[in-house]
Amino acid sequence: MLYVCRGYIPELTGKRLRLRMLEAGDAEDMLRCWADEDVRKFADLPSMPDQKSAVEMINVLNHFAETDDGIRWGIMNESGRIIGSCGFNWWQLEGAYRGEISCELSRDYWGHGYMHEALGLLIDFGFHVMGLNRIEALTHPENTKANRLFQSLGFQDEGCLRAYRHTDQGFVNANMYSLLRDEWDSVNL
Repeated sequence: MLYVCRGYIPELTGKRLRLRMLEAGDAEDMLRCWADEDVRKFADLPSMPDQKSAVEMINVLNHFAETDDGIRWGIMNESGRIIGSCGFNWWQLEGAYRGEISCELSRDYWGHGYMHEALGLLIDFGFHVMGLNRIEALTHPENTKANRLFQSLGFQDEGCLRAYRHTDQGFVNANMYSLLRDEWDSVNL
């Protein structure tokens, strides 16, 4: 049976983190993340001027889960604070069994292994619950932190997709990374 979300975003628990559905009450924490220029530099996010905009974004992301167009989790740390989000921007099961992930983390939490742990939970979910065979991640070529993160998780660099995305800065290149289920399972089972 093919995976369908229908708005259900299950909690995923790690050693230090819990991934859960974003709620309107998380808007202040997510605004701190989404409005930060250092976070936005490489993220394709709409303008985020105030908490109301963050609530709207949370509602949009949750709606994607209801229509099976995407699924997004808030990343909660040990103290109960939402420090970022991660999820599948889309997935295709029949024929391809692949999906694309993305993530962002509040700057105060960079360099502590939080996103590595969160993406590990997400990858396991993608391969073992959704039934994906391939997970892709697109990064800005100059986003060295993201490029290193995906490589540390076992993703292979498949090269640069020229003028792949249109952003506020115009057309930009994207690095394509991929991870296959058997590669993940060989080091994580």
